[in-house]
Amino acid sequence: MKILFAAHENAWGGFLGLIKTELPQHEFEASGRFGFEILKGFDVLIPTMSVVNRDHLASSDHLQLIQQCGAGLDGVDLQAASEMNIRVANVPTDKSGNADSVAELGIYMMIGLSRDFRKMASSLASRRIGVPLGRALSGKTVGIIGLGGIGRALARRLKAFDVHLIGMKRHDPQKVKAEIGLDWVGTPEDMKEFLGRSDYVILCLPLTPENRNMIGRHTFDMMKRDSFLVNLSRGGLVDRGALQDALASEKIGGVGLDVFWEEPPDPDDPIFKYNVLATPHIAGATDVSIRGIVKAVAENIRRLETGQDLFYLKA
Repeated sequence: MKILFAAHENAWGGFLGLIKTELPQHEFEASGRFGFEILKGFDVLIPTMSVVNRDHLASSDHLQLIQQCGAGLDGVDLQAASEMNIRVANVPTDKSGNADSVAELGIYMMIGLSRDFRKMASSLASRRIGVPLGRALSGKTVGIIGLGGIGRALARRLKAFDVHLIGMKRHDPQKVKAEIGLDWVGTPEDMKEFLGRSDYVILCLPLTPENRNMIGRHTFDMMKRDSFLVNLSRGGLVDRGALQDALASEKIGGVGLDVFWEEPPDPDDPIFKYNVLATPHIAGATDVSIRGIVKAVAENIRRLETGQDLFYLKA
């Protein structure tokens, strides 16, 4: 089979080289960017960060499977794929080690913001010792929006830091509260209370048309003035203009971003002059996570080849 990897050859920790080793009998081609022109001639598409719309799908002549190398499918037109009998599958975060890796980066961001990473660099540069004074996590309230694989992995780790854990879940909040052992769980209708209690707001939910820009001017007004926002999910969850205004007016203490409004972001974007701890969309890019994802993607392609049922189908 012919498989298109819609990214440059060395993206995602050398994923392409690893999957080639797992599936040496198949032909792989890298598009060289997060995108592609047409799908004619390909049996499988690994979209990575690429948009896959109806026109793209119409350009295929025998595409059988869109297999994401991760969980995110917000760029894929699932309805069009279903209408064209093209199967779509992902790798859930809790099945590959990805959720654990993302959770670890979330804690890194929380600690970096709490200990004032910018002033630490300034102190070293000016040869000052003993400053800045940081904030400990112990006793603080961490609010997690999205209690799937990543949110649960984050909650498990944060319990060791002696924090108060609260969450937000659209359905069955009390069931999730008991399962994870959180102090409080609300629904989106409780957003004001949730944000008012949280010293850290962590985004761990998929992007949908309904929640795009869910963190905007009205939500920043509800947050504590010294609270931190950490986005581990998708850039579209946060209104970029509202975020810059909130940082400039010190409505919040700072933000940790692994995902952005455009990817890659412009390094000269003025938002980065504020208290922004940024990483280049690498929360899930660890040795453990990549190995797990490679194994899952390879297994589904083998199943496609042999006519077996596929895992983690979304369309």
